[in-house]
Amino acid sequence: MGTNIERAAVRTPKKAKGLSPLQELRKNWVLYMMFVPIAVFFIIFSYIPMTGIVMAFKEFNYRDGIFMSPWNGLENFQYFFESGKAWLVTKNTIMYNVVFLGLYTLFSILVAVLISETYNKFFKKTAQTLMFLPYFISWVTVSAFVYNFFNYEFGIVNVFLKNLGLEAIDIYSNSSYWYLLLPLLYVWKWVGFGSILYLAAIVGIDQEIYEAATIDGASRFQKIMKITLPLLKPTAVVLILLGLGRVMRGEFDMFYQLIGNNGSLMNATDIIDTLVFRSLMGTQDFGMASSVGLYQSVLTLIIILFANYLVRRYDKDNALF
Repeated sequence: MGTNIERAAVRTPKKAKGLSPLQELRKNWVLYMMFVPIAVFFIIFSYIPMTGIVMAFKEFNYRDGIFMSPWNGLENFQYFFESGKAWLVTKNTIMYNVVFLGLYTLFSILVAVLISETYNKFFKKTAQTLMFLPYFISWVTVSAFVYNFFNYEFGIVNVFLKNLGLEAIDIYSNSSYWYLLLPLLYVWKWVGFGSILYLAAIVGIDQEIYEAATIDGASRFQKIMKITLPLLKPTAVVLILLGLGRVMRGEFDMFYQLIGNNGSLMNATDIIDTLVFRSLMGTQDFGMASSVGLYQSVLTLIIILFANYLVRRYDKDNALF
């Protein structure tokens, strides 16, 4: 009998056969049905519009339409790069978005850690609500706030400065103020949303790790530095990689609503998205706008592939693919 048990223990199990596509569909048809609306959404709004890429290589006119307009090769790209705007808007887009992403990540983690370390439930819920509230405020409303705060003649800030005998500031004529104001407004609006993502990751950390650290005599600061932050690393890496996917796509509604077509601030605040919008609404140069959009998409793809390559090389487990 013992011999039979030993033979059964070492017997190699038969290799399980994979399901055919039809069997897989029958088995998990509910999951596939849930996926259908998402697939339809991306097909209609992401993949079908990609056919418009051909406009970047055409001299578009309304009579011939998108596909029958004459080809002009790379003339639209040449016009964009020779206009002197290519380097300016690329630099501004990358600079602002890198600063936005860095500050957003830093303050989101900081706020999430502070909230998680708060024992007062009422204060915790109140703080979360107040910080999450700006997420629901549109940039149109924010632009009205900014205008009423910083208007040169009757803005709250300038009235206060004048009452103190100080000189009023004119943010709509001096671009240097926006290098500070734009990141502050971005963090103010998005940090509440970001903190919830990191707070969810903190809640998912095994509490036994903290209990063991407490038994070993670790202070609260040591537990944050040695447990919380290291275990937040995977979440931070994924969110940063996803954020890098938008590093070439600026916050158009933010820049357009706050800055508009203010020529005094154009060199300091003009980004790729606002340039494309002006090309469409002002000169109706669809070919140039399409070429700039394609240029933007290609750079975004290169950036995300390079960033993912670096993460995969040094920390393979946290790479996106």
